[in-house]
Amino acid sequence: MKKILITGKGSYLGNSLKAYLEAFGDCYQVDCLSLRSGDWKEQSFRGYDAVYHTAAIVHQPRSKDAPGELARYRAVNCDLAVDAAKKAKAEGVRQFVFLSTMAVYGLTAAFGKTVTITAQTPTAPTDNYGLSKLEAERALLSLEGPDFRVAILRPPMIYGKDCKGNFRSLVSMARRLPFFPKVPNRRSMLYVGSLNRLVQQIIDREDRGIFCPQDPEYLNTSAMVQAIAAAQGKRLLLIPGFSWALHLLRHLTGAVDKAFGSLVYDKALSKLEEDYCIASFPDSVKQSV
Repeated sequence: MKKILITGKGSYLGNSLKAYLEAFGDCYQVDCLSLRSGDWKEQSFRGYDAVYHTAAIVHQPRSKDAPGELARYRAVNCDLAVDAAKKAKAEGVRQFVFLSTMAVYGLTAAFGKTVTITAQTPTAPTDNYGLSKLEAERALLSLEGPDFRVAILRPPMIYGKDCKGNFRSLVSMARRLPFFPKVPNRRSMLYVGSLNRLVQQIIDREDRGIFCPQDPEYLNTSAMVQAIAAAQGKRLLLIPGFSWALHLLRHLTGAVDKAFGSLVYDKALSKLEEDYCIASFPDSVKQSV
């Protein structure tokens, strides 16, 4: 039996992994621990095989670009993660799995352009979220040793049932809109069930290193919204010919590039010997909605 401690009690991804692993019966014991107060430092980490660290401040539109907010992001996303890892190492935990982000690359793709992240792409975060996560990565990797392995996950946009953030916005649009622009962009995305499967594999194998997972195929924003609508029993029309309007709008809001630019991981960067993608695109959308 593998004993796993999830730091970040109540987190969407932490709860998702716990539910996923509990389906395997006695193969795993999964406990969750809140790090919101200092009380967690009094809890023993001894006996756990791995810590899965999900506690974080994620993208918050009002603060992620504010210089005065960097200290708050750093305290939670970096310092807290490092403190938890140091405690895990000191108390004999063999593996620390850290949930980072694609944002450490600091890249966006303009509407009509494609940006591909490869193994040679440097990290260069541009906001508080990405910067604090990258600082945590570097500090965690410095703690590695023969008896302490660090695995870092840099997922793209995650989608799944009850998922917050960008996916929730897509669900809302699919529910409200009768039509949507048809734009031939490509995005790297990751179904939460596949993320859970990957974390399970990493823990089972006691892997170390940096992982950039994604779905097998690049997803298209327009097709995603249409599939979400269909999963809700609604017909949504995709209308071509909006490129001129989107080109104008992108100068007024970054949402256009974020939604319709093509930002992808090179597929070779995400390929592992053991497949971790557990559902096709249609099935994953149905399960998410």
